[in-house]
Amino acid sequence: MKKINLTPAATVLVLRDTDNGMEVFLVKRSARPPFGNLFVFPGGKVDQDDSEKNIADLCEGLDDVQASESLGIGSGGLAYWVACVRECFEEVGILLAKKRDGSLLDLNGVEKEKYTSYREMLLKNEISLYEICKTEALILTMDNLAPFSHWITPEIEERRFDTRFFIARLPDNQTGEHDGSELTDSLWINPKEALKKAFNGDIQMIMPTIKNLQQCENYDSASKLLEDQKKLTSEDIPAILPKFFKKDGNWVGLLPDDPDYKNH
Repeated sequence: MKKINLTPAATVLVLRDTDNGMEVFLVKRSARPPFGNLFVFPGGKVDQDDSEKNIADLCEGLDDVQASESLGIGSGGLAYWVACVRECFEEVGILLAKKRDGSLLDLNGVEKEKYTSYREMLLKNEISLYEICKTEALILTMDNLAPFSHWITPEIEERRFDTRFFIARLPDNQTGEHDGSELTDSLWINPKEALKKAFNGDIQMIMPTIKNLQQCENYDSASKLLEDQKKLTSEDIPAILPKFFKKDGNWVGLLPDDPDYKNH
């Protein structure tokens, strides 16, 4: 599979358990391309800082060798986990971390103002995730993240991404909210309800978002889904490269499991 000019990216499905079943956090992108007005999951490209050794030292229970093996790559895998944490905090204010003494953050209460300020500084590149963690004695809770799927942008697109999708449980005392700039709306929603809205045309989604929601729809528990995903290897999560071609003037999309995929 060609991987020319692919930008590494990480996306995270943040899940929570409620009395009405499992919910996922969806965000609406601004009108700017390439994902204008689409409902997606928090995420973005892997930055250089995500690969720094300093931040790797703060990753609890996971090193680059283990992370890379779980993604089926030679090295650099841990950066995808770090990118998930950073992007999630930047975009929706959910921080997948805890204090070194084991206590949880309280981003809905006494610590909300302080971490809102950190988030704004991070968005303005005035501080790094590593600096926040060092100042507040935090460690990144990598045991709360698991690889979920692997999508590669089709060759017909000008900007192409090699995107690893992860799942994570929402930490206690956190809720999440969109940034109001790159993201213009957000909602917690049951995956089945989200798919219903997408197919009814109430919200706009692209294929990877829909397919990832479909992977969730038979689960009622975020904890159970995370537990099951952790048992999988890189061979269980193959790369998905959609192919598109024109037929009778209309675009047709194919996935690797489709019968005609290899013929296009």
